Amino acid sequence: MYRILERQDLTPNIHLFKIDAPRVAAKARAGQFVILRQGENGERIPLTLADWNKDEGSVTVVFMEVGLTTKKLALLQAGDALTDFAGPLGLPTHIENYGTVVCVAGGFAVATIMPIARALKEAGNRVITIMGARSQSLLFWEKEVGRYSDELIVITDDGSNGRKGLVTEPLRDILAKEGNGVTRVIAIGPTVMMKFSSKTSEPFKVKTIVSLNPIMVDGTGMCGCCRVSVGGVTRFACVDGPDFDGHEVDWDELMARQRTYLEQEASSLAQWQCQRGACAQEAR
Repeated sequence: MYRILERQDLTPNIHLFKIDAPRVAAKARAGQFVILRQGENGERIPLTLADWNKDEGSVTVVFMEVGLTTKKLALLQAGDALTDFAGPLGLPTHIENYGTVVCVAGGFAVATIMPIARALKEAGNRVITIMGARSQSLLFWEKEVGRYSDELIVITDDGSNGRKGLVTEPLRDILAKEGNGVTRVIAIGPTVMMKFSSKTSEPFKVKTIVSLNPIMVDGTGMCGCCRVSVGGVTRFACVDGPDFDGHEVDWDELMARQRTYLEQEASSLAQWQCQRGACAQEAR
């Protein structure tokens, strides 16, 4: 069992767990992920590492309440324990001194981009970070990300914080302004955001790395659930990724596969909420 050392509610539906996992912390690197499970019959879900402390033996993950599993996770408190916590998995993000790198983070992926921005900064890069959310209420870690960014651009869909719009707009502006000065884009967030960030950078011919999070079960390349098409070749996100060239990803196929179990997921969530009395309250 893996004990939760600390819980923080970063926003009303985005939560941070610091977990006692010394062997994972000892080998963790930016861009890698863990697979965790709560309960003997629980679903295995991948979460990218947000931070780790080798001396303390702790690993930090951040998740957003979306479906049944994440809503169950959100009920846990410090002192509770996870049933499984496997990692670090996947290949770490390739870090070197590229020159100027634009990091684009959407939604709770701000937690994922933070250790990558830190590693890029430590490698001597000039780091420009664009972090976006639907509204101010969903933003977090501005100061933490800003600490490793030479320039931080905040953008919200409704304009409640920073610039109003989508993350692709300042990305396009930066690429148009700096020309060949930007040598790499790293975009992490919802699949549609990564798709259009890649589409935005493609005309500028700037290498763009995305972190894919397809349906995943075992995390070792054995089950094949996380297969994606990259450059016309079938790859497995858990062992070949999760980082891939965003200009080569078959985004339409990926998004179609991610929608495969939406009906079953909605049914499971509704059933669980009814068991907890939520549907009875809604009916009244």
